[in-house]
Amino acid sequence: MDSLTQDPQALLRHLFDVAVQRAMPQHNMAAHLPEPPTGGRTLVLGAGKAAGAMAQALESLWPAGAPLSGLVVTRYGHTPPRPAGLAQRIEVVEAAHPVPDAAGLLAAQRMLALTQGLTARDLVICLISGGGSALLTLPCDGLSLEDKQRINRALLESGAGITEMNTVRKHLSIIKGGRLAAACAPARVVTLTISDVPGDDVSVIASGPTVADSSTCADALEILQRCRIALPAAVEAGLHSGALETPKPGDPRLARCETHLIATPQQSLEAAAAAARALGLRAYVLSDEIEGESREVGKVHAALARSTAGGRSALEAPCVILSGGETTVTVRPREAGQAKGRGGRAGEFCMGLAQGLAGTPGVWGLAADTDGIDGVEDNAGARVSPDTLARARALGLKLADHLDRNDAVGFFEPLGDLVLTGPTHTNVNDFRALWIAAPAKPPAALP
Repeated sequence: MDSLTQDPQALLRHLFDVAVQRAMPQHNMAAHLPEPPTGGRTLVLGAGKAAGAMAQALESLWPAGAPLSGLVVTRYGHTPPRPAGLAQRIEVVEAAHPVPDAAGLLAAQRMLALTQGLTARDLVICLISGGGSALLTLPCDGLSLEDKQRINRALLESGAGITEMNTVRKHLSIIKGGRLAAACAPARVVTLTISDVPGDDVSVIASGPTVADSSTCADALEILQRCRIALPAAVEAGLHSGALETPKPGDPRLARCETHLIATPQQSLEAAAAAARALGLRAYVLSDEIEGESREVGKVHAALARSTAGGRSALEAPCVILSGGETTVTVRPREAGQAKGRGGRAGEFCMGLAQGLAGTPGVWGLAADTDGIDGVEDNAGARVSPDTLARARALGLKLADHLDRNDAVGFFEPLGDLVLTGPTHTNVNDFRALWIAAPAKPPAALP
């Protein structure tokens, strides 16, 4: 492993891999599993990018003789290969993310149907991870799937934060915002969740289908109006009247519900920091809750890296700087005939980072989404090196132009600087790592 300290990009990729492994369901689930019920059945429901891996982990850990059945939905291409000899007891289906489709609608309908006839003797285990908001879609009355798709696209392009987006999603759904848990009553509901949101608010993860919701119809209306997103008249009236309100804390239907976080962004960042320290490197974790416009967050990280590299920071180089959270991308309007940019939060962060660093010697960076997919492309993120801008100029690439059209893939792909992992089968959101080499020594004074 010592060779990693001589190869900054290999080091940063190693730290990303460590962070992802820390969040894998198989490593984290056993301590949180309930005992099988006596005299009842165990039903498994779930949604998210990690749902397939979570279902396999549960199947491998659940007592062989105890009944287990159910249904989970994950993103297309995110069902992990089944280990040899592991019997399938939980059905896994796939649907679209981040914009919902008919397959996700059907999965949500089937899940609600499975809750019919549950009794107080039964146990429901819900496996929830990031991405569940789009994958578990069941629009409220008066809202079509096409309406839901349009609203999702508009929210994704608006720059709204994940908490705001999921506040809207909860109130326009008949399965999110605690409604799935309410449908399971009077059964006991144990939710095992992998956090992909700043602050690990379980009511926000996948729009909290099994968690009481403290946000309101009025909150959802304010966000929609601010983002200038139109609603069908009947749905808007339902928000104004409160008819679309979600189950609140204290709702008796949720009295037998409990939620356990089995993996969090902070745990993954700390694992990456520990891996760096094991190599004899200093490592600093800034925060797992960083939000804001991706390119601007990249510029802030660049400023910190420059000051650290120049010996003007409380952080001491050489060192690794780590951060997480969920940034946003506000999609810029396109000019007539202009091609749509390709990329996601991590790539946009790296463009801002490269712009802010402006070729600063001795600083390398990597940003990637821990689910392995940055936005809707097939890359997880991108890399930045001291020579990124010089190599781009040699190829005729103008960073400012790519920023204008949110085109991170178009910028980093020709450079060979995309991070490619494929689906990782977990999701603890954004991972960012900077490596700052030792500051250059000033020239010796002349005698």
